[in-house]
Amino acid sequence: MQDIYKRQIEALFRDCINRTIERLDNIDTHRPFHAALLSPEALFWSRFERSFSTSFGQVVIEKVSKIAAIAGGATQVTTQKQTHFKLRESQVTKIESHLANLRSGTRNAPPKWDDDLKLIRSVPASGPEHDVRVVSDLFWVKDDINHYMSIKTVKPNIDQTAEAKRDLLKLKLNDPNCAVFYGLYYNPYGENKLQYAWSPPKGIFNFQTDQVVLIGREYWDTIGGTGTYDTVLEISNSCGEETRAQVGRLSF
Repeated sequence: MQDIYKRQIEALFRDCINRTIERLDNIDTHRPFHAALLSPEALFWSRFERSFSTSFGQVVIEKVSKIAAIAGGATQVTTQKQTHFKLRESQVTKIESHLANLRSGTRNAPPKWDDDLKLIRSVPASGPEHDVRVVSDLFWVKDDINHYMSIKTVKPNIDQTAEAKRDLLKLKLNDPNCAVFYGLYYNPYGENKLQYAWSPPKGIFNFQTDQVVLIGREYWDTIGGTGTYDTVLEISNSCGEETRAQVGRLSF
């Protein structure tokens, strides 16, 4: 990754810490039971963690991901991409029934992206046209292929996951040659995708084997090319030498 892109990512990380510290200056909410049971130090760092989680949210990950895609040679990179197209009623209905079966557990087989997409594609396109609008958290073009990604928190709920799969299936029906992804920017359970253990959304995707599900290293290396995950971590560690000292000077 070129230095110009590394510096842009560093700036985003530093800004997260600065906004976190600025937010701490606001008056804390009244929490009498917390104050009674915890030390002032514990209360302070609890506030800090909540403030940091607010600063280091979806928007920051989208911006860093956008920079990584550009650094990896992608073009037409944008966040919150709106895609408008039309699908037939039979196609929309099949997607809805498929997701309903997954959510209710009435489907005879566990989710498998390739089989699920094949099932949806097998339905003849019939009935009136429906206007479809899909908003993708990250969109980029590389090797003349449109790439669409739905970015979620690392512990998403089932509603978010079902909505994402609905969008990805619609995008593939509209543009069979496009690439679609469901992305979690790190794995809270370890480096290996097989270790991912958050259960609420597992009835919608197979988080261990579905190729459209990208977690951690796969997420970053798919966006920016091999080595991007390690590079972003290196930038975090380098930036952390400064931000850890900055945080260490805070008083409670």
